[in-house]
Amino acid sequence: MNTRLFTHPMVFLILAASAACTRVDEPVPPAPAAASEPDHGEEAAEPSDLDQPIAQLLAQTCEHHKKMFECDECRFEVGVARAPTSLTDEGLLTTVTAERRKVAVPIALTGEVRFDERRVGHVSSQVEGIVKRVHVALGDAVVAGQPLMEIESVVVGEAQADFFEAQGMRQLARRSLERVSALRSENIASEKELLQAQRDFDAARIRSDGAMGKLKRLGTDYGGEGRLTLRAPMDGSVLVMHAVSGEVAKTDESLITVGDNTRVWVWADLYERDIAQVTLGQAAQKLAASVSVKAYPGMAFPGTVDLVSPAMDESSRTVKVRVDAANTDRRLLAGMFAAVRLYLPGLDETLAVPRVAVLEDEGRSFVFVHLQGEFYLRRPVVTGRTWEGWVEITKGLQAGQVVVAEGAFLLKSDVLRSKMGAGCAD
Repeated sequence: MNTRLFTHPMVFLILAASAACTRVDEPVPPAPAAASEPDHGEEAAEPSDLDQPIAQLLAQTCEHHKKMFECDECRFEVGVARAPTSLTDEGLLTTVTAERRKVAVPIALTGEVRFDERRVGHVSSQVEGIVKRVHVALGDAVVAGQPLMEIESVVVGEAQADFFEAQGMRQLARRSLERVSALRSENIASEKELLQAQRDFDAARIRSDGAMGKLKRLGTDYGGEGRLTLRAPMDGSVLVMHAVSGEVAKTDESLITVGDNTRVWVWADLYERDIAQVTLGQAAQKLAASVSVKAYPGMAFPGTVDLVSPAMDESSRTVKVRVDAANTDRRLLAGMFAAVRLYLPGLDETLAVPRVAVLEDEGRSFVFVHLQGEFYLRRPVVTGRTWEGWVEITKGLQAGQVVVAEGAFLLKSDVLRSKMGAGCAD
């Protein structure tokens, strides 16, 4: 959901008006029991705007001597909401045209959520040692090159000692070469002595460079007194942490995982009987998918199939399918089991609108249809099949009508003030 919705002035007024109509300081009295027969003085309940024809709704006038749908104080009684152009200009409210679409055929699979390996880095030590200090915590934001932890290692200590020794020999050989070169320039040293001094210096330099190269391969330098500093390989956050101070760090274990999990992979198992249709469908276009997990019942996370494995698992006789899914709110966690639905292109066409366009009130489905200018009228619809973020409309709409998609709940909040009007009176 777009968080800007709750900071927009129009949105604030709509929600505030709804909240103002709810008394929190007085108990709500129980509803009176319904009488078997109304008294002669009782009035029949007013029909809902969802039950009245559009022409009848638009013809009604209010006590302010205006067309009711144009009156800011009364329009909600006929199911009309007003959406300023600022909402659409800022992308807080979008509209779509109801149109006929092909009904996608779903295939149900099971899978597991994993990190997108292109977006994460697993940090491990190249040598065994003891974790002496941890600089970050799980969930911390990090930048590439930032120190994550320090490991004390005998191997690193020995490598640093070898480097210091090689550096000392190099400096000694350099001074010897300078001395012999000076003597040779005065014809005191022989050419042979100069060549030997040059060879000794070259050998010392090679050894020193080799010792420094070993330190770099270990991920450290000549400082640190036998400690290895592990650094973040990329920008991101600490997603997984296995290391604690005092723990033994082994070369075959990942100590920290760093990266970006705003997109994840969901690996699903495709059975042999479905391989042909999925492969053919993927060849025509990337197949849409939806992912569901037990942690968030009723929610579906959209995704796209970006890989059908070229190899089959011989034991399970399944092929791995990889779904790339957006995870901007980080609700999908690596390791979760998931129910995956792949949507194959079908041949059947039907009238459809986005799911977010269809709202409910007391068990009845409705959408907001564009009336004129900034005005939208809610109308009842009957829904059918759902797929890939779309819902079939079997009754209540015609192709070409413009309906509100994103932000429709704002208009619902505005219209339903009519239900809370009695609570506003003192």
